[in-house]
This record gives sequence, C-alpha cells and structure tokens, in this order.
Amino acid sequence: MSGKTAITPTRSENYPEWYQQVVKGADLAENSDVRGCMVIKPWGYAIWENIQRRLDAMFKATGHENAYFPLFIPMSFLEKEAEHVEGFAKECAVVTHHRLEPNGKGGLRPAPSAELEEPLIVRPTSETIIGATFARWVQSYRDLPILINQWANVVRWELRTRMFLRTTEFLWQEGHTVHATAEEAQIETRQMLDVYAEFAEGSMAMPVIKGEKTSGERFPGAVSTYSIEAMMQDRKALQAGTSHFLGQNFAKAQEIKFQSEAGQLEYAWTTSWGVSTRLIGGLIMTHSDDDGLVLPPKLAPAHVIILPIYKTPEERAKVVPFCEGLKKDLGSQQYAGEAVRVRIDDRDIRGGDKKWQWVKRGVPIRLEIGPRDIADGKLFPARRDGVKYETKPTPEEFVASIAKTLAEMQQGLFDRAAKLRDEATVKIDTLAEFEKFFTPKNADNPEIHGGLAYCHFVDSPEIEEKLKELKVTVRCVPLDGESEAGTCIFTGKPSTKRGVFAKSY
Repeated sequence: MSGKTAITPTRSENYPEWYQQVVKGADLAENSDVRGCMVIKPWGYAIWENIQRRLDAMFKATGHENAYFPLFIPMSFLEKEAEHVEGFAKECAVVTHHRLEPNGKGGLRPAPSAELEEPLIVRPTSETIIGATFARWVQSYRDLPILINQWANVVRWELRTRMFLRTTEFLWQEGHTVHATAEEAQIETRQMLDVYAEFAEGSMAMPVIKGEKTSGERFPGAVSTYSIEAMMQDRKALQAGTSHFLGQNFAKAQEIKFQSEAGQLEYAWTTSWGVSTRLIGGLIMTHSDDDGLVLPPKLAPAHVIILPIYKTPEERAKVVPFCEGLKKDLGSQQYAGEAVRVRIDDRDIRGGDKKWQWVKRGVPIRLEIGPRDIADGKLFPARRDGVKYETKPTPEEFVASIAKTLAEMQQGLFDRAAKLRDEATVKIDTLAEFEKFFTPKNADNPEIHGGLAYCHFVDSPEIEEKLKELKVTVRCVPLDGESEAGTCIFTGKPSTKRGVFAKSY
C-alpha cells in the first residue's frame, strides 16, 4: 500500500463516493433488496449497540424508562394535529389491506375484500400514537411526570438515500414525556439536549453546537426545537440530535388531561427527543481518513485486534497461545467503565490483506505478533489515529498502559475535530462575504469552501430564497450566543442574534 490509500477515491477527490467506499471497506452496511433501505452488517450493528448501551444508561440515569409502542398508526391520529400531518404527509408509507390473494397470473395482489376500514401509517415518528396512550395513563397530577423512551425503527419515504445518513427505514430512539407545567417540560427538553451533547462530545469525540431551530426548521407541531449540530470534514453540517418542546399542542390533539392539585382539569405539557443511526454517518465523516474508518475507542466494537503471524505448525503452537494469554490480560483491564475489548484474527488469509481489513474497519490499536516479537519480549502496536508509539513496549507495559492509550486516542480525536471546525468557522456581516464563503468558484480555495458562518439574521420567510439559491441552511441559533445588536445580512432589518449557517446533510 506504499504511496497509495486503502480507500479510493480520497476525500479531496470525491467526498460523497469516499464516504460510500468507507462504509463498504469497513463492512458496516450494504444496500438491501428494498429500495432506499440498508442491511446493517455485524460490525456496523456492533457500533450501534455501543451507542445504544451508552445512551440508554444516560437516559435511565435521568429517570427515563424504556417501553414499546405499535409500528402502525391510524391515519386519523395524524390528522388530529394539522401541522404535524402536513410536515410528514409526503414521507408516509401507508398500509391499506390486510391480506393478499392470487392475481390469476401466477402472482399476488392485495385482496379487494381485505381493504382496511382506516389506513394505517407505518410510523414516521410516534408522538400521536404515544400521545393517545398517555391520554389513558394520565388522570391526576400524581401520575406525572411520565418519562418514556423507546428504541425502534421508523419509515420516512426518502427520494434520495445514503447509507446511515438518510434511508427510508432507520433505527433510532425516541423519548416522549408528559409534565404538569410548561416549566417542567422546558427543563426536560433542555436536559435531553444536554445529554445528547455530552454523548456526542464524550463518546463520539464529535464537537457540537447546541442551539434552537428557526421557525422554518422546527419539528412539525412543536413550540420550539433544539438541536446539536456538528461539522463534518467536508465542512458541511450534520444535525446529530433534536429535542422538542411540544407545549400543549399534542396534549390537546390527543386529549392528554389531568386534574391539578387545585382540582382543575388541565391539558398536560409534552416533549419528544431522538437520535438515530445517522450518528454512525456522523462518526464516519468526523474521524475517518483515506485508509478507511477511524473509530473513537468508546464506541469501537474492539479496542485491540491481535493478528498472529506464523509460517509453520511449530510457530503456530507458540504464537497463538501467547496471543490468547495477551488477550486475557488485556481483557482484565478497564477503559471508560468497561472491560477492554480484544479480538484475535487467526483466519487463514494473507497477512497483508488481513491487516488492511482491520485498518479499514477502524480498530483503535492493531498488534501483529510473530515468533520474533515473542523472543524479543517486545510488541510493535500500531495506532489507527496515526500517532506512533515512541518505543516498543513489553507485553506487560502494553497491558498496563492500554487504558491510558485509549483515553489519549479518544481525546486526540475530539481535539482534531474541534480544531478543524474552529478553523472553518467565521463571523460574516455582509451578504457579499456570505456568498463568497459558500460559492466554490468565488472562494479563495476552490477545493475547500464553506464551513460554519455566524451571521446576523431575522427569522422570516424572506431569507429562504437566497439560502435555497446557495444551498445553505440556518442550522440553529446557538444557546451560548450573546445578544448582540446588528443588521440582518439578507433583509437589512435590525437583528439581535447571530445564527449558524452551513451547507448540510
């Protein structure tokens, strides 16, 4: 591989195709026989399981419980909240029949006699069906708050798909809560946004901006929507998680009422929040390089891959037991509250092919061990983040330092991503600067343009046309942004805030 990269094309040559080849090279997923859907393969699903496990613990630590609700939603439920149905109507998959029959030509058709009285929607999100359930569960203020999460799949009919980032069916979690007061629901909304940000930065090593969405980007039916926004290596933004304060809109649509302490019948206040397998796409585009996937240790299915090297049965008899002993010793160590995860790959394939398979899979540390290494009492580990070991450690030194090394890698990946984001972040105060920043042919460097632009703006439909023309969106209004007098660069109207603008996924 000298002088070449394991992934072609490279990021600079064709970023979208590079992304697809990283997914393929890491054996994460493949297209399925169903248009727009994917098969998540074991290595990709193991990453999702690690995401699930860490997030699930964070949800439960904040008082939430897991439950499960139906995949199918009566169409009338969506119709009850007008803004909600308008927002999702074009993405809904609809079930109209409950039985098939022969079509007389050797095939099948929906049986005309089996048409449903009411069509069922394959859930695009569950606010309405869960709200109807909550209406039965809530009678008194004593029943509140209700703090529920579900891990599930959803379907949103997408025209253009890309594995993990946008597929017709995807996996996610969706939290749904009910509260007695607006204040409690708002606190919940912000708390879960903080949970997502902590997970993104602490586990994914992906720096994020916490902010509020504009009215045009708000979740259909919500009073306010908050998001975490990350910047990928191609300088496009990725919405990595959302938390919605739904006010009483869904409570009124679904009749979620309770008797207050004062004896009055009141509508409840609700929230919802979610992240999906899109996080894996974000992980890929934040850290990976031209040799394939790079995984932050906290989410890697394996922390260390051991590759035994031998030529004869005699050498194998020495090398394999040594590798198994080393695996056991490493597995007795703790990193980030879990046992160090180690795999041995003793498949009978060429050593070079085996090595590059694991490079492309992004395992943090790779160890090739042969008879000479055992005789010398020294190991030659390779770090996937490109940082080289200063000296060859003994097996004992390697085991003793493994947690420290993984922690350094985790922090190093975050620092690298944060540096890239900061270098691509600017304040812009004129429309001319804005156009130049986001237009490749006018950029100072045609190959690298755009990023995150902090600009004064007024939240109004007037700015949509210019943004659409440049294929730029306002990602959010940062929560840590200070009030600042200025002028909207699009309308010339007075502004008190800056929004984050970017091209996006």
